[in-house]
Amino acid sequence: MSDEAATAIAPHWHLRDLARRRWIKAGVEAAFDVGMWAISLLAAARVLRDVLAAQATVDDLWRAALAVVTLTPGCGLLAGLYRGRCQRGSLDEVGRVALAATTAGLCLALLAPMLVSGQRQPPQTVVLAGAGLALLGMLGGRYVAFAVRLRSRPAARFAVKIIVFGAGAAGEQLIRRLVTLPGAAYRPVAILDDDHEKRQLRIHGVPVVGNRTRMAEAAASTGAEVLVIALGRASGQVIRDLTAMAEDCRLVPKVIPSVQELLCGTAQIESVRDPRISDLLGRRPIKTDLAAITSHFAGKRVLVTGAGGSIGSELCRQLHKLGLAQLIMLDRDESALHALELALYGHGLLVADEIVLASIRSPARMQHIFDQFRPHMVFHAAALKHLPLLERHPAEALRTNVWGTLAVLEAAMACGAESFVNISTDKAANPVSVLGHTKRIAERITAHMAARASGTYLSVRFGNVLGSRGSVLTALTAQISSGRPVTVTHPDVSRYFMTGDEAVQLVLQAAVVGRSGEVLVFDMGDPVKIADLAHRLLAMSAAETEIVYTSLRPGEKLIEELLAHGEEDTRPCHPLITQVPVPPLAPAQVTALDPNLAAEELRAALARCSASPYLVAGRPADGRSHAASLAAVAIMGPAGPAQLG
Repeated sequence: MSDEAATAIAPHWHLRDLARRRWIKAGVEAAFDVGMWAISLLAAARVLRDVLAAQATVDDLWRAALAVVTLTPGCGLLAGLYRGRCQRGSLDEVGRVALAATTAGLCLALLAPMLVSGQRQPPQTVVLAGAGLALLGMLGGRYVAFAVRLRSRPAARFAVKIIVFGAGAAGEQLIRRLVTLPGAAYRPVAILDDDHEKRQLRIHGVPVVGNRTRMAEAAASTGAEVLVIALGRASGQVIRDLTAMAEDCRLVPKVIPSVQELLCGTAQIESVRDPRISDLLGRRPIKTDLAAITSHFAGKRVLVTGAGGSIGSELCRQLHKLGLAQLIMLDRDESALHALELALYGHGLLVADEIVLASIRSPARMQHIFDQFRPHMVFHAAALKHLPLLERHPAEALRTNVWGTLAVLEAAMACGAESFVNISTDKAANPVSVLGHTKRIAERITAHMAARASGTYLSVRFGNVLGSRGSVLTALTAQISSGRPVTVTHPDVSRYFMTGDEAVQLVLQAAVVGRSGEVLVFDMGDPVKIADLAHRLLAMSAAETEIVYTSLRPGEKLIEELLAHGEEDTRPCHPLITQVPVPPLAPAQVTALDPNLAAEELRAALARCSASPYLVAGRPADGRSHAASLAAVAIMGPAGPAQLG
């Protein structure tokens, strides 16, 4: 036989082997149940012998045996016992066993007068007593099989002793897996938990020895080397505290894989790992309405500007899975487009029409692209974002973040786009920097277009994205790896963080639930001090370097804000998304700005354009109605033409 033929038939042999094993297992289980019924009926007849008037004949015994052999497997099949539909030791299995035993008992009770003759009293008494014994025997046998599967197995010869923090479901699952896994690399020796009701608990023979205050004592008495934090939903503060305590006790901190890693099959529960920055931040799992998102985007043409950037590329990755009719990826960075196509399609040929190299600064180019593709939805993620550079070069921020956004908005409205989502930043709330002013202006001109477009035009606002290009995390990691001092602007400076995956999930959800003219602000959790982040990165890398404080740069805030003064935290559609109305700004006010002004003058002009009467519950802070405010701002700006200078 050739190698090709052997390779072709190998899967068929594998499937046959699996089917054979399944039939053997079902046959053994059915034979066990028949044996339990036979023994139970004989035992019941023996115990209740005073009920029987005469000894049963050989024919009676044969008829009874035939009924048991026929009815027991049949009722078990009807109950789903022998089809592998229930997990061993589960409540579902107990229910199915009870159903099978009850059904078989009733059938035998009905047939009993025909099976055994010459009885003074109804023979159903023996059958019902035997059914009870059979049920106990069937459940007992299955429990023994379950217990044998969960028996403790020897760990690896040089297995590392660990202390597990958390005696809940996650901790129990981890301990059970490690105890029953032959040759496991870790061996649990103690459990810690802050719940007082679990003080006397033992999980698979491993005792709970106390709460976190007993960590050092437990490490000394057991010789453990690792602390595994086995908490399903722990806040970042809890993980940071436990990590610090473990290091003080000379224990190596580890965490269990996240729920997403387990669901995606990229990790097993026993695959403990070092804490990541996302673990230390304690980001909660994002719950989005996947069905609504999928139906909203299916069959649509979607265009993403800034597709090669951190948010843009993650947007493209998630949109690619939603069954779009066409995904148009636009960016001015050819290398970023090449990397994105390679990630999505496995090649970087750059010959597809959907890969568009263009700058949003060109209105004519934007109009041509939108006329060519006629997108139903637009995600505008293209922007300049480095705050210190934009402070020095405000004209570039004006040309890209303001005029470029306006060019994309006008092109989208001209082609009748159904939806437009402008990606903003938390620096647009009470802005003090050129970046913040230009992003706030972009929010306002998006709201202006929303009042004129037939579709839904809105903005989304969130903070720093972990691991994005140019982010603080990337900068700190690069400094540590190079052995240089780690620079932090101020000991108390703090920022909001979220992963790119989380941000994009909420962006997609916002596109579904958002109302035109709003800015949707994402719940970013608690702000994190950059100094704490730097200390944690240094501890994780074991690098010997120092932290140098350089003072805040121009345009930087000590603490970022998500909502501006006058914006209320109302979440009508999603528990993690605040929806805030935005006062519009007429495009004429920003197109009249002169990029050739001196940097200081241009910064002041941008600040005047970004200033606005923030809306409170649909009403501006100055007390006018929402409609009146929109009309006034659309005609003459937030405080009249004099603001333009």
